[in-house]
Amino acid sequence: FFLIAAISFQISGCAGNRNLAPGSIKEINEDNLAVSTRATGSAIQSEMVTVQPFVEASPSADYIVGPHDVLSINVSGKPEFSSMASAPGGGSGAGNVASATGCRVDGSGNIQLPYIGTVHVWGMTLPEIQERLIVIYSKYLNDPWVIVDIKEYRSQPIYLLGQFRNSGIFYMDRPLNLLEGIALGNVYDPMADLSAARLIRANRTIPVDIYELLTNGDQRQNIWLKPGDTLYIPDNRNRQVFVFGAVQKPGPIQLYSTGLTLIQAIASAQLRDSGYDLSHVRIIRSHSPTRGELIIVDVDKIMQGEAISMTLKHGDIIYVPKSAMGNWNDAIKEMLPTLQAISAILSPFVQIKYLAD
Repeated sequence: FFLIAAISFQISGCAGNRNLAPGSIKEINEDNLAVSTRATGSAIQSEMVTVQPFVEASPSADYIVGPHDVLSINVSGKPEFSSMASAPGGGSGAGNVASATGCRVDGSGNIQLPYIGTVHVWGMTLPEIQERLIVIYSKYLNDPWVIVDIKEYRSQPIYLLGQFRNSGIFYMDRPLNLLEGIALGNVYDPMADLSAARLIRANRTIPVDIYELLTNGDQRQNIWLKPGDTLYIPDNRNRQVFVFGAVQKPGPIQLYSTGLTLIQAIASAQLRDSGYDLSHVRIIRSHSPTRGELIIVDVDKIMQGEAISMTLKHGDIIYVPKSAMGNWNDAIKEMLPTLQAISAILSPFVQIKYLAD
């Protein structure tokens, strides 16, 4: 009773419009709860939203050479033409042995070789580089043979961040899919929030459901990785919801293990003294990176005791409109500037569906 009274006190300006006097007790019968099969009672509209699955062509099976890779090139066993150097073997002359040191691909995609100088190799496979060098060395040697190999893979990084057992930068030595990339991090630790795990490419969150891939084996989510991709798995201990709109303290609110209701969240954010519409409070709920739900809640009905308050979930975005608004497109348009300002901490579904552009 004390908690209910405290919440009613924080939502200032509401009591004057209520049909029930403070302290009144009203029974909630089955008719009051029949609005929603999830026993929210106050939800007057709910719409499931999905994101189109991500589809791309399979990459080439051959490794594509790029800047910072280190190549080993052996030309007919002749060190003077190859990426070879004389390594000390305990003396001079015959005591020196030839060892491959390799040549690094520079930022322009070139390598430097004895006698022939600059050779552009960026974007080429090893057989293509070998074929090009055979043509070049034919000017100096009769029927030369060339062996090209990679000593160090450094041009195709992927970044594993968050709750991996081994996080950091890893370099692809062949085309890798999402599962193989996750395996590089020695999987994930017990504090991982897989439902909010995401793949970021070129500063955009890609619509793949890592949770479905890892827990239910949905191979449709096992897409190919690209150089520069970031895999991020957040910590499941940092759980929060967001309240915006006609409130005095907009922003995140901690979601504790004991739970949080919609009324409690609005009370924490503190309604304005006037200028709000509690009969059409909007909630964007993320179920996964590719599935979400748009919910309209009649908080007035809750305040009048005609429905039970809705229990919130991690990542819920609550928007209290300043006045009655139209459809969800109008609501999203009004919410968009706020969502963009905090996009980095929102769920991947919101980033993909509403912030991608």
